[in-house]
Amino acid sequence: MQQTQNELGSFLRANRARTEPTDVGLPAGGGSRRVKGLRREEVAVLAGVSADYYARLEQGRERNPSPQVIDAVGRAMRLTPDARTHLFRLAGLHPALTPAAGRDLVHPSLLQLLDAFPAAAAYVLSPAFDVLAKNAVAGALLAPFDGTPNMVRVLFQHPRAREVFVEWPVVARATVHALRLHAGRFPDDPDISELVSELSTTSAEFRSLWQDNQVENMTRAYKVFVLPETGRIELTYQTFDVHDAPGQQLLVGIPEPGSTGAAAIEALVAPAERGAATS
Repeated sequence: MQQTQNELGSFLRANRARTEPTDVGLPAGGGSRRVKGLRREEVAVLAGVSADYYARLEQGRERNPSPQVIDAVGRAMRLTPDARTHLFRLAGLHPALTPAAGRDLVHPSLLQLLDAFPAAAAYVLSPAFDVLAKNAVAGALLAPFDGTPNMVRVLFQHPRAREVFVEWPVVARATVHALRLHAGRFPDDPDISELVSELSTTSAEFRSLWQDNQVENMTRAYKVFVLPETGRIELTYQTFDVHDAPGQQLLVGIPEPGSTGAAAIEALVAPAERGAATS
């Protein structure tokens, strides 16, 4: 962890500001409050540490907090499981994962698995959200973005992003929160660092979401695609970690059976299947 940047302090301050006193059983305080969210002293009391110790923790002057203290602080602010895990990593109490040497290589068995979802969009992402492999459905849905393999760049830089992802704010927010979680898991990943630096400079929307300091895994997600050929396609995604390639994730998006989205997907991939059958 790079203490000079005090990522731990930034994360604590952001979450403290988001936690309302009533969320943790304290009185609201009305107009007498001069700070948004909890005061440092309130977090200290809830976590069972001194106010001076907690202040040093936020300021980056306490560099060796115990697991017990970090756990107590996370509980005091009612952090989600993903956020608590991220907090531990920022405190240097979780060993940082190191992406596999061949992190951009997708195992042949996983490539075969992608084709086992003929009616679903299935693809593999790197820790920095590069699309490493995709099946026919995912290829058709992502066709408007050919030439831009990184999904974060697609969302914040591609001119058709908001046209295809009609619920763009929801997708963008979830993606940035997941990317920040990955940044904590892989602090030395050059692709993530480069991506964050680039988009923080070029996109005010990305910069605002990144500075929000929220983390959440994309275990489940809901995405809506709109394509000229098919119209609206609604998919529910499930995300799976690829354990033999740390950082890689398999995403599978499934339409509701019998829905217009399911019919649209069938129509979308049918021409390619007919071409393959006649070749």
